[in-house]
Amino acid sequence: MKWKKGLTGMLLAAFLCGAPGVGIATPAHASAGEYKFDFGGGTVETGYTGVSASLSYDSARGYGFRTPENMRNVSASGTGVASDAVRFLATGTKSENTFDVDLPPGLYEVSVTLGDTSRSSIAAEGVYQVINMTGNGAKDRFQIPVTDGQLNLLVTEGKEGAVFTLSALEIKQLSSNPVTNRTIYIGGDSTVCNYYPLDSSVQAGWGQLLPEFVNTNTFQIRNMASGGQIARGFHQDGQLEAIVQYIKPEDYFILQLGINDTNPKHNESEAEFKDWMRDMIRQVKAKGATVILSTPQGRATDFNANNNVHNAENRWYRSAILALAQEEQTPLVDLNVLSSAYFTSIGKDATLALYMNGDTLHPNYEGARELARLVAQDLKRQGLSGF
Repeated sequence: MKWKKGLTGMLLAAFLCGAPGVGIATPAHASAGEYKFDFGGGTVETGYTGVSASLSYDSARGYGFRTPENMRNVSASGTGVASDAVRFLATGTKSENTFDVDLPPGLYEVSVTLGDTSRSSIAAEGVYQVINMTGNGAKDRFQIPVTDGQLNLLVTEGKEGAVFTLSALEIKQLSSNPVTNRTIYIGGDSTVCNYYPLDSSVQAGWGQLLPEFVNTNTFQIRNMASGGQIARGFHQDGQLEAIVQYIKPEDYFILQLGINDTNPKHNESEAEFKDWMRDMIRQVKAKGATVILSTPQGRATDFNANNNVHNAENRWYRSAILALAQEEQTPLVDLNVLSSAYFTSIGKDATLALYMNGDTLHPNYEGARELARLVAQDLKRQGLSGF
């Protein structure tokens, strides 16, 4: 639900986008469709507009917190805009504890810098935009269409008990047309998801490195994978909801789950796994987008002792994924088999070097790059555009 804005707020929004003849003071952050906010109670960086936790939304100003009583100024361990932050006290993507900015309808790129936090997620317009940003000062960005004149953004917990803070926000208008560029959405678990900093993390998921192998002039990539996720969770925890809200014809949804689903603690049978996956496939296909299923790679140690061949074909509900691809007529990347062939070609020691130290399941940054390369190569082989 949006706040109703008066004529003053609409005039301000028009002025910020360069409309002539509007006699309203321009905030320091506004320049040719760009908005830059520095949150917290400390020094405001040059070129940014300072926003304290107590700043309530005002239609004449055009920005502010909807419920400032649920905000706190906090310090942060970074420098510049990341030296202080605001902390959100209310949780959940549907919370009204949002930072609201009046914007003309259009497509925007939103860049966020977190304060000190172990794991936080970004939501806007009531759905997730970025999943599980990890570590102090983490940065990420996303495209979002604004159709009703206002962006409503919040930070929420990425895991129970974690604090969630925001240091800086930059908003740039990309187009007056409120439609995202062609998009590749990715669903998955800890072997797929993003880790931070995105360009230099020690651990990484292959979805994080996929942009290196995709034509980013054609596609933006939205990695909605999260550590520990299962099919039922991805379906019900809000990640699928966000994808279905925005996905459109000519977009892709690459879905790889199964590793955690096979863990007895989740009490999810192979038949239940198929049912959850099938419903996700059908919801996305109903939006006119293309679903691509992927099987998970095996462990670094899945080598046959007799012939040094890597094989993990019986892991992670792979047979259910193959059956789903056939039954629902979706493209399939059999990353399980593709990665095994690659691991066999480089040998045991080189394979182990692509995984985290002391961990035979999770790839490191270089390992994630190799998995992303295999995914992209196979999609290109299958003739999917953009690869």
